[in-house]
Amino acid sequence: MAAPAAEAWERWRTHDPAATRRVDHGAWTALLARHRSMGADGIARFDYAVLAAAGPDRAALADYLAALAATPVSALARAEQMAFWINLYNALTVDVVVRHWPVDSIRDIRISPGWFAVGPWGRKLIAVEGEEVSLDEIEHRILRPLWNDPRVHYAVNCASLGCPDLAAEAYTGAALDAQLERAAVGFVNHPRGARIDAGRLRVSSIYEWFKADFGGDDAGVIAHLRRYAGPELARALAGMTRIAGHAYDWTINRAPG
Repeated sequence: MAAPAAEAWERWRTHDPAATRRVDHGAWTALLARHRSMGADGIARFDYAVLAAAGPDRAALADYLAALAATPVSALARAEQMAFWINLYNALTVDVVVRHWPVDSIRDIRISPGWFAVGPWGRKLIAVEGEEVSLDEIEHRILRPLWNDPRVHYAVNCASLGCPDLAAEAYTGAALDAQLERAAVGFVNHPRGARIDAGRLRVSSIYEWFKADFGGDDAGVIAHLRRYAGPELARALAGMTRIAGHAYDWTINRAPG
């Protein structure tokens, strides 16, 4: 899988550094509290099956997305904007999975344009300020190039077991840095982020697909891992100079039952 290049969508650079408006993401936090759970393996799951059934929470998700679509995001401060786009990405991902439930992998939702397209990422899913956007555009034309913060990879969730966890609460401008740090620590120190097998370093394919965001080479990735490594991983990384392999599990991160 080749990752799309990070090419800035200049239209979304506009912001108001003096803005004090806060977007209300309470509905998203409430949905996460009811449908997200942590597995015994340390990977967060989501109960798509329950949400797929018509009910108040399905309507609540639709209302939340409608509220985000009506938000004047260009008039927000930068941290508030970044939280907005992360939450929109994650809520849209849940919505598209629910709309096509049941699926074994998000890659099976083949609604992107193009004969050989895989997954839903290329389909325009919502209009913000009258501009239709896709998941790919949110990640690769807005979040990655406009913020240049590799921690965004720990915040956006692609509904897969190999992906960094869907956060337990909505991202907010006020708590953004602490939330991104927590997400980075959580993924890096989980075996699907980085692990040592027989003295060889194996990492998530995220670090291969987006190597440019993590320093551009093995040394850059390893330096990034060391920044967030806990004591056990830090000891294991001592002396490591190359990455021996990478892997990713595209299985849907469905809740058990």
